[in-house]
Amino acid sequence: MRYISFLVLLALISCQSKPNQEVIKIPNTPPEWAKSVIWYQIFVERFNNGDPTNDPTPETIYDKSNFIETPSDWSVTPWTTDWFAKEDWAQETNQNFYSNLQLRRYGGDLQGVLDKLDYLQDLGITALYFNPLNDAPSLHKYDARNYHHIDVTFGPDPEGDMAIIASEDPGDPSTWKWTAADKMFLKVVDEAHKRGMRVVLDYSWNHTGVEFWAWKDLLKNQEQSKYKDWYAVESFDDPNTEEDEFSYSGWLGLNSLPELKKVNTHGAHKAGIPFEGDLNPGAKQHVFDVSERWLAPNGDVSKGIDGYRLDVADHVPLGFWRDYRTHVKSINPEAYLVGEIWWKVWPDEFMDPVPYTSGDIFDAVMFYHVYRPARYFFADTDYEIDAANLVDSLNLQWNRLEEPFRYGMMNVNATHDTPRLLSSFNNRDKYKYKANLNDDPNYKAGKPEAETYERVKLYLMHQFTNIGAPQIWNGDEMGMWGADDPDCRKPLWWPEFTFDPENQNNIKEGKPKYTNVGFNAEWHDYYKQLCALRNGNSALIDGDINFIKAEGKLLAYTRSNASQTILTVMNAGTSSEVFQLPKGTYTDALTQEIISASTIELGGLKGRVLILN
Repeated sequence: MRYISFLVLLALISCQSKPNQEVIKIPNTPPEWAKSVIWYQIFVERFNNGDPTNDPTPETIYDKSNFIETPSDWSVTPWTTDWFAKEDWAQETNQNFYSNLQLRRYGGDLQGVLDKLDYLQDLGITALYFNPLNDAPSLHKYDARNYHHIDVTFGPDPEGDMAIIASEDPGDPSTWKWTAADKMFLKVVDEAHKRGMRVVLDYSWNHTGVEFWAWKDLLKNQEQSKYKDWYAVESFDDPNTEEDEFSYSGWLGLNSLPELKKVNTHGAHKAGIPFEGDLNPGAKQHVFDVSERWLAPNGDVSKGIDGYRLDVADHVPLGFWRDYRTHVKSINPEAYLVGEIWWKVWPDEFMDPVPYTSGDIFDAVMFYHVYRPARYFFADTDYEIDAANLVDSLNLQWNRLEEPFRYGMMNVNATHDTPRLLSSFNNRDKYKYKANLNDDPNYKAGKPEAETYERVKLYLMHQFTNIGAPQIWNGDEMGMWGADDPDCRKPLWWPEFTFDPENQNNIKEGKPKYTNVGFNAEWHDYYKQLCALRNGNSALIDGDINFIKAEGKLLAYTRSNASQTILTVMNAGTSSEVFQLPKGTYTDALTQEIISASTIELGGLKGRVLILN
């Protein structure tokens, strides 16, 4: 079925005079499919290089805001190189390792994604969340050069795509064309849909990059630019003086990310606090046009994506988000909107998701809120909690949400913005605090200790049997480790590659210390087991949760619906525990063992998922 937002708006306007005309109802709950998926987050540049002929060049990564000039001998870094080794060009910049990482590229692209869709299907993935794919010079792509095109280096013809883009009037959607990269992304969407996978695309509607076409017009024409009201300009340049008086607001003070102008706001805006207002009309309409382009390419919603992940959502006014939901859902009522709602006060207090998940804005947020207490329960940290504390924390988060939103949450643990899951568990400090080698030279950023793997396995058993949709950060299922951004963004450890050992002492003091890296088949198989467990048992998708034991480090709960009951029992302590089973006969979902005894013994850091027969 096709939905054209312009026609929908006409229907809404004329519904009183034409009472028999169908009007699309904007749903106030998440789409039903949201609670049943397993998310896999893809950072394309580091996912897989399927086409070396389209690799980035100094021209395609040029950004005049870069504080490091691209060296003349810059080149793409080989996929299997030691992450901590400095390239020849990097050594010539006289910059530190982490500064040079902003210039590093490995050549991941959409062909690489197409080549691995069967791998993802075999793993059990049913939804893909892509980090930004919009055309942009940076690694992270939140500095858009064009919102309405896929990055030229992700497609098969960068040079041809740049020519197509140059032939358009980017402010006039009627002139927009489909580049080779755009078409390849639509092919990815189509192939994902054939495999039963939903596709969600990441955007920041809060800011652009300095190479964005409207910003460049503003810089050139100043007050005469027809885009002068799109951005938060504080003062324009006076052509009658030698000074450059041009001043503007950048996101978090970063001049490289000029903010789109907010209007009709109420009071001063502070990050982490919801606020009322809107985006200026010109930029807002452009955002709506771009969103419709990907939701219904050429007017066909069946060929479009299944929703959006919205970056730094607390920096954008609530009024805009309400209108955005109406717009998106008028095109595809089944589209999913998930906001990045994170820190109120870092690193101690998360934002309250309720203002964003009450039916008029998002369907979900990235629910870091249930990972942090789980980490303090399952991991060995300086902030240990017991099972009763964990249950209290989970209930606090769930009880302030209406039931459909609890089940539709994207339950994240590691992302492009955090340490990898294994590394998060392998360190003792607060969640996401001093979590990289810049902030703490003693941070354990290498291969985790053996006990850490057991603790993470137990946590994963919890994640996949918990309320909400589990998410996997690409590569975690391969056994990858890494500190906070940017060390969590290493190229993926595909099994067909042999990687150079890591030597962290390339960047910190000490004798060389090499650690072998590469695909962990046993770890991958465990993830695959958990995906099959969740995909194959309806109680883990829509079942009620009932905590039946929360004492010390022993946690047990059931998930039950009309067709089945599943009991998860986990011992996060290091000593054995005996658990009294509720009456019945059970089948262990992971080992297929039949259990008819009245008790089971759980060794330290062990758990079981039992299906009541």
